[in-house]
Amino acid sequence: MSLIELFTEYVLEKKSLVTYVSLRKNMNQRGEFNDAKLIQAQMNLDRLKKEDIETYTKMYEILEAVYKYDRGYHVEYPIDFIKEVLKMYSTSTTPQEVAAHYAQTLTHEFHDAC
Repeated sequence: MSLIELFTEYVLEKKSLVTYVSLRKNMNQRGEFNDAKLIQAQMNLDRLKKEDIETYTKMYEILEAVYKYDRGYHVEYPIDFIKEVLKMYSTSTTPQEVAAHYAQTLTHEFHDAC
């Protein structure tokens, strides 16, 4: 299994990214995020699940819809999801605003425009 396949599985199945960080140490492939960012993303997800289960659920529903819509960027979907999660609790943007922004990816027509 490649690193991106493993990462995708961990994101889609809501598995611990902290566990993923330890597993990928044995692989000779470069990941999109460093260990600290992935651990922070997991902490953000844990906090969101505890404090706002509705937004937590909505984020994963959007991710599922992105996969169903399928614009052919399979490698990017979990990466984009984690990028959005990392925005939570690090700026003045609320998790609800992050989720609303992430939902816009479903209607964005020119994702790969130059």
